[in-house]
Amino acid sequence: MVRGELETVVLQSITLNGILDQVLMLWDLIKEPLIVPLLKLMVNICLVMSVLLFIERVYMAIVKVFIKLLRRKPEKNYKWEAMQGEDLELGSSAYPMVLVQIPMYNEREVYQFSIGAACVLSWPSDRIIVQVLDDSTDLAIKDMVEMECMKWASKGINIKYEIRDNRNGYKAGALKQGLKHSYVSQCDFVAIFDADFQPEPDFLMRTIPFFVHNHDIGLVQARWKFDNADECLMTRMQEMSLNYHFIVEQEVGSQTYAFFGFNGTAGVWRIKALNEAGGWKDRTTVEDMDLAVRATLQGWKFVFVDDIRVRSELPSTFKAFRYQQHRWSCGPSNLFKKMAAEIATNKKVTLWKKLYVLYSFFFVRKVVAHIVTFAFYCVVLPLSCLVSGVDVPKWGVIYIPTTITLLNAVGTPRSLHLVIFWVVFENVMAMHRTKATIIGLLEIGRVNEWVVTEKLGDASKTKPSSSVPLLTKAPAKKSSSRILGRFNGLELIFGVFMLFCAWYDFNYGKYHYYIYLFLQSIAFFVVGVGYVGTIVPSK
Repeated sequence: MVRGELETVVLQSITLNGILDQVLMLWDLIKEPLIVPLLKLMVNICLVMSVLLFIERVYMAIVKVFIKLLRRKPEKNYKWEAMQGEDLELGSSAYPMVLVQIPMYNEREVYQFSIGAACVLSWPSDRIIVQVLDDSTDLAIKDMVEMECMKWASKGINIKYEIRDNRNGYKAGALKQGLKHSYVSQCDFVAIFDADFQPEPDFLMRTIPFFVHNHDIGLVQARWKFDNADECLMTRMQEMSLNYHFIVEQEVGSQTYAFFGFNGTAGVWRIKALNEAGGWKDRTTVEDMDLAVRATLQGWKFVFVDDIRVRSELPSTFKAFRYQQHRWSCGPSNLFKKMAAEIATNKKVTLWKKLYVLYSFFFVRKVVAHIVTFAFYCVVLPLSCLVSGVDVPKWGVIYIPTTITLLNAVGTPRSLHLVIFWVVFENVMAMHRTKATIIGLLEIGRVNEWVVTEKLGDASKTKPSSSVPLLTKAPAKKSSSRILGRFNGLELIFGVFMLFCAWYDFNYGKYHYYIYLFLQSIAFFVVGVGYVGTIVPSK
């Protein structure tokens, strides 16, 4: 019996060795004529995309430096005068009528903050309407939101609680429906805040003057400030990326071409500009960017004001962050596909502005940036370590990415010591962004998937303004997920792949990128096992 079992093991070993020999033989046959040329082509394509991204980043950095040196401020570029006190004869009618829209969906943890902050904005009470657009499907939350609106109404605030019998168009549908109410016809401007955003009381006093004295301005966008940036390593990484977006991308766009993508919240629109652009559309998951592009094609100018900052909350769970990034990556690429021809043939804006929107804003930032980050640093570079005969120049794998990384990191000086973590985390997220970008370009699968970003009420952990009431009770803790629910399979697969490439490069490689490959594999594993939202970095 023992002899029979031994013979079986020997036969299995022989069979396994035979299979491995066949695989290696096949690899040797196709490596030189197929694998090497294909990998060389991928390297060249990635190098071209890296150069495009590098030029874009350096260009924006140079412009940003000039903005700083010349001390260019929106208040200097455009006429801006503080709103005067109520005229003795005209009274509050000297102030334009403002609508404040707060779209929300099952926002149990944050609804009181956003509503409360909007209701204490410094503006004549008879010249402002606060409109709460509640698409909640949880009846208990609906009742809570309605009661909150009633409470503020009893204090003399002109607040409207509006609901729909469906969620068609999601946020865009809610905002569009909100503008159809008869009382909106008396309003000149509309300020929009997501449910977790808390503007300072002087928000309107600082933004509306841009519109009053400059009739070609259609949008004023404020910067986001994050209350829970220090919650975990993931929120710190998000803070670094978003700070660069606002400090560099938004400001450079505002100062050079008076165009940038509306961030969907913490901004004010001239209602005339919004209507001339065709209003809200739900054809993509980035209705805010869609509106901004259409408005700029009508000749309207946009202003970004870095000094005006609105408190908000960052996604603190990986699941919420991943869904948000899918929407933010899929939507722009899909919008690019839908509007490229319309932008190119537009007659109302200059050729340079059209080139900026098509090439810089869409192609490089919304397509190339995602694809090259994942394809080059997580696929092509690791594979090049396994295949002899494929050379990757050092300038493409060291100098360019190092420069881009430093230019991105300077926006958040306090997190410079976390830059390595930011790089490997961004590479992991680039996998999801690349997938979403391709889905958007091809209009397949989850192209129109809209998942509301989960808010956990992290803003309540900081001390709110004395005029904004606290939540009546602490947010309930989420029930622990099942162990298997924490795992992310794709990240684990890439973690194993990167670890194998690191081992191979350490033992047999010619490039010696094994330290990077090892760190990147750790990042994939950490995200893969679901612990990225639990690591708290040092400050």
